[in-house]
This record gives sequence, structure tokens and C-alpha cells, in this order.
Amino acid sequence: MGIIVCQTCNSTIDHYEDEKVNVLYSAKCDCCQSEEHGQETR
Repeated sequence: MGIIVCQTCNSTIDHYEDEKVNVLYSAKCDCCQSEEHGQETR
């Protein structure tokens, strides 16, 4: 079992099947992307 984690806020984004336990870091989750986009429009 593996976990995909947001490297910005450390929230769990998704789980995936794997033989080993792994943690992969994603650039930004949907939450962080929407917050960043909201700040750009202000």
C-alpha cells in the first residue's frame, strides 16, 4: 500500500496498491492549487 501526500500541506491525496509501503510526495494537492489560484485573482 502506498500513499500520495501533498508536499505543501502534508495532507493525504490518494492511496495506491504496491507490494511495499511507500510515501510519494506530489507537487500540490487540489486544495493548495485552488488556494493559490484564488490568491492570484485578488
